[in-house]
Amino acid sequence: MRYGEGFDAVVALERIDLAVDRHEFVSIVGPSGCGKSTLLYLVGGFLRPTAGEIRLHDRPIEGPGRDRGIVFQRYSLFPWLTVRDNIAYGLRELGVARGECDRIVADHVRLVHLEGFERRYPRELSGGMQQRVAIAQTLACNPEILLMDEPFGALDAQTRRILQDELRRIWRRGSQTVLFVTHDVEEAVALGTRIVVMAARPGRIKEVLTRGFDVDDGDEFESNPAFVALKLHVWRSVKEEVDAARA
Repeated sequence: MRYGEGFDAVVALERIDLAVDRHEFVSIVGPSGCGKSTLLYLVGGFLRPTAGEIRLHDRPIEGPGRDRGIVFQRYSLFPWLTVRDNIAYGLRELGVARGECDRIVADHVRLVHLEGFERRYPRELSGGMQQRVAIAQTLACNPEILLMDEPFGALDAQTRRILQDELRRIWRRGSQTVLFVTHDVEEAVALGTRIVVMAARPGRIKEVLTRGFDVDDGDEFESNPAFVALKLHVWRSVKEEVDAARA
């Protein structure tokens, strides 16, 4: 993937070769500027690759589609709409009947534990609650693939940990495939069933690691020797790329 032309061109990604299975949770981690978000937007169809192609079910991705939903770091909510209406927005755009829309919204309010806040506006919610609404808004349209671009990056540590547990629970309950971009190595290991480590720009896949153990909610997994070892491996791999970029 190249931005610009001639001497001003910037190669953001090159030689990316990655296959993702249904209902995988793939974390993507790497140094700043390595093309993590660019890769996510290519899968989402918001960008067109300048070389090669990205395929979904053996068909080239040629633009955004309802089979892919995205959650950004900044809460992509409409400030003039209530929680209920924000979650319902995509459903109404798809022409879902009112009764069915109300049922789906109620289900997703419960899914993200926002009962009692349906009539609140985003300004009346904490950052963590706003991100819950953004996740519910995306999931309500039942995308096959959930793309998440540092969705917890702006949150405090406690809220971030709670939402990591919530996301893991939601993913286990559902059928979505998740591509999750993060700068946080511990978050990448705690959430991803596979962890993709990207090299410094031009972004390439340096290594792909499979997490060979389960991660349960709560604090216990942090003391698991296998978790500690994998986290250390990923951190060293990312740090090599950070040091290379600085050099």
